Amino acid sequence: MELTEFVVLLLLTTTAVLAVAPTAEAIWMEVPSSGTKCVSEEIHSNVVVLADYNVIGDEEHAQANVVPTISVKVTSPFGNNLYHKENVTHGQFAFTTTEAGNYLACFWMDNRAPGAKGVTIGVDWKTGISAKDWESVARKEKIEGIELELVKLEGIVQAIQENLEYLKHREAEMREDNEETNARVAWLSIMSLSICLAVAALQLCYLKSYFRKKKLI
Repeated sequence: MELTEFVVLLLLTTTAVLAVAPTAEAIWMEVPSSGTKCVSEEIHSNVVVLADYNVIGDEEHAQANVVPTISVKVTSPFGNNLYHKENVTHGQFAFTTTEAGNYLACFWMDNRAPGAKGVTIGVDWKTGISAKDWESVARKEKIEGIELELVKLEGIVQAIQENLEYLKHREAEMREDNEETNARVAWLSIMSLSICLAVAALQLCYLKSYFRKKKLI
Protein backbone atom coordinates (compact mmCIF):
# COMPACT_ATOMS: atom_id res chain seq x y z
CA MET A 1 0.00 0.00 0.00
CA GLU A 2 1.36 3.41 -0.97
CA LEU A 3 1.74 6.21 1.53
CA THR A 4 -1.02 8.28 -0.08
CA GLU A 5 -3.49 5.40 0.13
CA PHE A 6 -2.51 4.82 3.75
CA VAL A 7 -3.13 8.48 4.64
CA VAL A 8 -6.53 8.43 2.90
CA LEU A 9 -7.47 5.22 4.72
CA LEU A 10 -6.33 6.72 8.02
CA LEU A 11 -8.39 9.87 7.48
CA LEU A 12 -11.48 7.86 6.53
CA THR A 13 -11.11 5.65 9.59
CA THR A 14 -10.60 8.66 11.85
CA THR A 15 -13.70 10.32 10.41
CA ALA A 16 -15.79 7.20 10.93
CA VAL A 17 -14.63 6.82 14.52
CA LEU A 18 -15.15 10.50 15.28
CA ALA A 19 -18.75 10.13 14.16
CA VAL A 20 -19.46 7.94 17.20
CA ALA A 21 -16.78 9.23 19.56
CA PRO A 22 -17.44 11.70 22.39
CA THR A 23 -17.19 15.24 21.01
CA ALA A 24 -17.08 18.73 22.41
CA GLU A 25 -20.36 20.53 22.93
CA ALA A 26 -20.47 24.31 22.49
CA ILE A 27 -23.77 25.96 23.38
CA TRP A 28 -25.24 29.39 23.90
CA MET A 29 -27.97 29.89 26.45
CA GLU A 30 -30.02 32.76 27.80
CA VAL A 31 -29.78 33.25 31.56
CA PRO A 32 -32.72 35.29 32.96
CA SER A 33 -32.09 38.07 35.44
CA SER A 34 -34.13 36.36 38.17
CA GLY A 35 -33.56 32.69 37.47
CA THR A 36 -31.01 29.94 37.02
CA LYS A 37 -30.04 28.05 33.89
CA CYS A 38 -28.33 24.67 34.09
CA VAL A 39 -26.69 22.23 31.71
CA SER A 40 -26.09 18.59 32.55
CA GLU A 41 -24.48 15.54 31.05
CA GLU A 42 -24.43 11.91 32.12
CA ILE A 43 -20.79 10.87 32.47
CA HIS A 44 -19.24 7.71 33.80
CA SER A 45 -16.39 7.69 36.34
CA ASN A 46 -12.75 8.49 35.65
CA VAL A 47 -13.47 10.90 32.78
CA VAL A 48 -11.78 14.27 32.32
CA VAL A 49 -14.18 17.21 31.97
CA LEU A 50 -13.05 20.62 30.72
CA ALA A 51 -15.35 23.59 30.17
CA ASP A 52 -14.91 27.25 29.24
CA TYR A 53 -17.67 29.79 29.79
CA ASN A 54 -17.99 33.50 29.09
CA VAL A 55 -20.64 36.20 29.13
CA ILE A 56 -21.51 37.42 25.65
CA GLY A 57 -22.24 41.15 25.77
CA ASP A 58 -24.90 42.90 23.74
CA GLU A 59 -25.50 46.44 22.51
CA GLU A 60 -27.70 47.38 25.47
CA HIS A 61 -25.04 46.50 28.02
CA ALA A 62 -22.35 48.15 25.90
CA GLN A 63 -24.29 51.42 25.66
CA ALA A 64 -24.96 51.40 29.39
CA ASN A 65 -21.27 50.70 30.01
CA VAL A 66 -22.26 47.81 32.26
CA VAL A 67 -20.53 44.46 32.35
CA PRO A 68 -22.98 41.86 33.73
CA THR A 69 -21.47 39.26 36.00
CA ILE A 70 -22.62 35.76 36.77
CA SER A 71 -22.14 33.01 39.33
CA VAL A 72 -21.30 29.44 38.43
CA LYS A 73 -21.72 26.23 40.40
CA VAL A 74 -20.87 22.70 39.29
CA THR A 75 -22.08 19.70 41.27
CA SER A 76 -21.63 15.95 41.04
CA PRO A 77 -24.45 13.37 40.90
CA PHE A 78 -24.27 13.04 44.70
CA GLY A 79 -24.44 16.82 45.22
CA ASN A 80 -20.74 17.41 45.90
CA ASN A 81 -19.54 20.92 45.01
CA LEU A 82 -16.87 20.68 42.30
CA TYR A 83 -16.60 24.34 41.28
CA HIS A 84 -18.10 27.60 42.51
CA LYS A 85 -17.35 31.16 41.37
CA GLU A 86 -19.17 34.46 41.86
CA ASN A 87 -19.01 37.85 40.14
CA VAL A 88 -17.21 36.60 37.03
CA THR A 89 -17.60 37.25 33.33
CA HIS A 90 -15.61 34.25 32.11
CA GLY A 91 -13.72 31.29 33.44
CA GLN A 92 -12.81 27.65 33.12
CA PHE A 93 -13.36 24.58 35.25
CA ALA A 94 -11.83 21.14 34.95
CA PHE A 95 -12.15 17.98 36.98
CA THR A 96 -11.98 14.20 36.72
CA THR A 97 -15.20 12.41 37.53
CA THR A 98 -15.23 10.03 40.48
CA GLU A 99 -18.92 9.10 40.26
CA ALA A 100 -21.12 7.96 37.41
CA GLY A 101 -24.25 9.99 36.75
CA ASN A 102 -25.49 13.46 35.78
CA TYR A 103 -23.04 16.31 36.35
CA LEU A 104 -24.77 19.70 36.62
CA ALA A 105 -23.42 23.18 35.85
CA CYS A 106 -25.72 26.06 36.87
CA PHE A 107 -25.41 29.75 35.96
CA TRP A 108 -27.24 32.77 37.36
CA MET A 109 -26.83 36.54 37.34
CA ASP A 110 -25.40 38.27 40.40
CA ASN A 111 -27.51 41.43 40.07
CA ARG A 112 -31.07 40.13 40.13
CA ALA A 113 -32.88 43.42 39.68
CA PRO A 114 -36.61 43.11 38.83
CA GLY A 115 -37.21 43.76 35.13
CA ALA A 116 -33.51 43.63 34.30
CA LYS A 117 -32.46 41.97 31.11
CA GLY A 118 -30.79 38.58 31.18
CA VAL A 119 -27.47 37.70 29.57
CA THR A 120 -26.25 35.24 26.99
CA ILE A 121 -23.59 32.77 28.06
CA GLY A 122 -21.40 30.68 25.80
CA VAL A 123 -20.33 27.31 27.21
CA ASP A 124 -17.74 25.06 25.56
CA TRP A 125 -18.14 21.68 27.31
CA LYS A 126 -15.60 18.95 26.56
CA THR A 127 -15.38 15.45 28.01
CA GLY A 128 -13.07 12.51 27.64
CA ILE A 129 -10.87 12.46 24.59
CA SER A 130 -12.11 15.88 23.46
CA ALA A 131 -10.75 17.49 26.64
CA LYS A 132 -7.24 16.15 26.16
CA ASP A 133 -4.46 18.61 25.33
CA TRP A 134 -2.99 17.00 22.24
CA GLU A 135 -0.40 19.76 21.77
CA SER A 136 1.13 18.91 25.13
CA VAL A 137 1.05 15.21 24.26
CA ALA A 138 2.80 15.89 20.95
CA ARG A 139 5.52 17.95 22.64
CA LYS A 140 6.00 15.42 25.42
CA GLU A 141 6.08 12.36 23.17
CA LYS A 142 7.89 14.24 20.36
CA ILE A 143 5.45 13.04 17.73
CA GLU A 144 3.64 14.78 14.90
CA GLY A 145 1.78 14.15 11.66
CA ILE A 146 0.49 10.65 11.07
CA GLU A 147 2.03 9.39 14.29
CA LEU A 148 0.02 11.95 16.28
CA GLU A 149 -3.16 11.06 14.38
CA LEU A 150 -2.60 7.39 15.24
CA VAL A 151 -2.25 8.29 18.93
CA LYS A 152 -5.48 10.30 18.71
CA LEU A 153 -7.20 7.39 17.00
CA GLU A 154 -6.03 5.02 19.74
CA GLY A 155 -7.40 7.37 22.39
CA ILE A 156 -10.74 7.65 20.59
CA VAL A 157 -11.06 3.88 20.26
CA GLN A 158 -10.27 3.49 23.97
CA ALA A 159 -12.88 6.12 24.85
CA ILE A 160 -15.49 4.34 22.73
CA GLN A 161 -14.65 1.03 24.41
CA GLU A 162 -15.04 2.63 27.86
CA ASN A 163 -18.38 4.15 26.83
CA LEU A 164 -19.61 0.79 25.57
CA GLU A 165 -18.57 -0.88 28.82
CA TYR A 166 -20.36 1.84 30.79
CA LEU A 167 -23.52 1.42 28.70
CA LYS A 168 -23.32 -2.35 29.16
CA HIS A 169 -23.00 -1.88 32.92
CA ARG A 170 -25.94 0.55 32.96
CA GLU A 171 -28.03 -1.87 30.89
CA ALA A 172 -27.28 -4.66 33.37
CA GLU A 173 -28.28 -2.42 36.30
CA MET A 174 -31.52 -1.40 34.60
CA ARG A 175 -32.31 -5.03 33.77
CA GLU A 176 -31.78 -6.02 37.41
CA ASP A 177 -34.00 -3.14 38.55
CA ASN A 178 -36.72 -4.20 36.10
CA GLU A 179 -36.57 -7.82 37.22
CA GLU A 180 -36.69 -6.77 40.88
CA THR A 181 -39.64 -4.45 40.21
CA ASN A 182 -41.49 -7.19 38.30
CA ALA A 183 -40.94 -9.60 41.18
CA ARG A 184 -42.24 -7.06 43.70
CA VAL A 185 -45.28 -6.32 41.55
CA ALA A 186 -45.99 -10.05 41.27
CA TRP A 187 -45.79 -10.50 45.05
CA LEU A 188 -47.96 -7.42 45.58
CA SER A 189 -50.56 -8.78 43.15
CA ILE A 190 -50.60 -12.15 44.93
CA MET A 191 -50.87 -10.42 48.31
CA SER A 192 -53.70 -8.18 47.10
CA LEU A 193 -55.56 -11.16 45.64
CA SER A 194 -55.09 -13.11 48.88
CA ILE A 195 -56.43 -10.21 50.95
CA CYS A 196 -59.44 -9.84 48.64
CA LEU A 197 -60.21 -13.59 48.88
CA ALA A 198 -59.83 -13.50 52.68
CA VAL A 199 -62.14 -10.48 52.99
CA ALA A 200 -64.69 -12.16 50.67
CA ALA A 201 -64.57 -15.35 52.80
CA LEU A 202 -65.05 -13.36 56.01
CA GLN A 203 -67.98 -11.48 54.49
CA LEU A 204 -69.53 -14.76 53.35
CA CYS A 205 -69.16 -16.28 56.84
CA TYR A 206 -70.62 -13.17 58.45
CA LEU A 207 -73.60 -13.07 56.12
CA LYS A 208 -74.20 -16.79 56.60
CA SER A 209 -74.11 -16.38 60.40
CA TYR A 210 -76.39 -13.32 60.19
CA PHE A 211 -78.98 -15.11 58.05
CA ARG A 212 -78.96 -18.10 60.42
CA LYS A 213 -79.57 -15.84 63.42
CA LYS A 214 -82.49 -14.29 61.56
CA LYS A 215 -83.66 -17.80 60.65
CA LEU A 216 -83.63 -16.87 56.99
CA ILE A 217 -81.72 -20.01 56.03
